[in-house]
Amino acid sequence: MQAYLWVSLGAIVGAGCRYFLARYAAKMLSADFPYGTLIINISGSLILGFFMIWTSERVLADPRWRLLIAIGFCGSFTTFSSYAFETFAYMEQGQWYTMAANILANNILCLVAVLGGAAMARWL
Repeated sequence: MQAYLWVSLGAIVGAGCRYFLARYAAKMLSADFPYGTLIINISGSLILGFFMIWTSERVLADPRWRLLIAIGFCGSFTTFSSYAFETFAYMEQGQWYTMAANILANNILCLVAVLGGAAMARWL
């Protein structure tokens, strides 16, 4: 039962951060492209890549940290379902360039972010 508590606590924080960052990005950048989703997916990938390598190769971490950060926080913070729906909407609207840009940016940049997070964890 404690595992659910740790996951839930991380999810509350992750969802709050996701909501704030998505709104902030739309306000500060543009609502024409889902920059908030992209920023969230990249930063969530960076956090997850760093955290998983750091706690499996660098430090001895209590397993509850994985529940809190990897599953709870990153699980509710990253927005793959939003990314998928936004991409679908671009396809439905015939915005092929924007759809392709969204697919490439999210997939390539998030993979690079995971690699970067893992490299940082190994470097420290």
